[in-house]
Amino acid sequence: MKISHFLSACACALVLTVLGGCVNPMGNPNPPAYKPHNPNNVRVKVSLSKQQVYVMEGDRPLLIAATCVGKPGGTHTPCGDFRVFSKNAHKRSGSYGFYVNGGQIVEAQAGHGSGTYIGYPMAYWVEFTTGYGFHEGFVWPIARTHGCLRLHKNVAAKFYALVKEGTPVNIAQTQPEDLTIGRNVPRPVDYNDPDRPSHVLCSDAAFTAPAGPLLIEQ
Repeated sequence: MKISHFLSACACALVLTVLGGCVNPMGNPNPPAYKPHNPNNVRVKVSLSKQQVYVMEGDRPLLIAATCVGKPGGTHTPCGDFRVFSKNAHKRSGSYGFYVNGGQIVEAQAGHGSGTYIGYPMAYWVEFTTGYGFHEGFVWPIARTHGCLRLHKNVAAKFYALVKEGTPVNIAQTQPEDLTIGRNVPRPVDYNDPDRPSHVLCSDAAFTAPAGPLLIEQ
């Protein structure tokens, strides 16, 4: 599907969603994701300045979404050419999480607490270089992560379904798509919502299966 067709499809989908009364009550975008014709031709492009992700198959956009990138300095998101080398839908952080001691749950960094350590959930983890990956999380409008690329809960499972081990990932300050299909990408508005209770984050309930089909045939 060409870019112009993708934009038309997105516009139609938005109209149908509004008319059908299916808009997320928080106003969060739920972009379509299209099934690739050849999964071997899928590639990922990330624009750090726009904080956007483009999943492409040739010049055909499969998924366009907002992301949250690493803070400047020691926790910035690395630039360059990478390849996906691991995926884990139920990934937990090895650095940040909770210590459970009896009935008490305390938020802490790994190695800085007593009891059983349980990492913070990072659902739909897609690792592109050691210690850095895409995962579900709050998508702020400013650079805020420790280097990973967060995707909204409406997007993370779709992205996970589109990529595989070996999928190329290019991360740069800008991408050519910023001036075309990336000009008016809507951003989530729930980034400042309170997190789920710690007892939920420490349980399997932290990982929820997406509803309905993830990829659209086109």
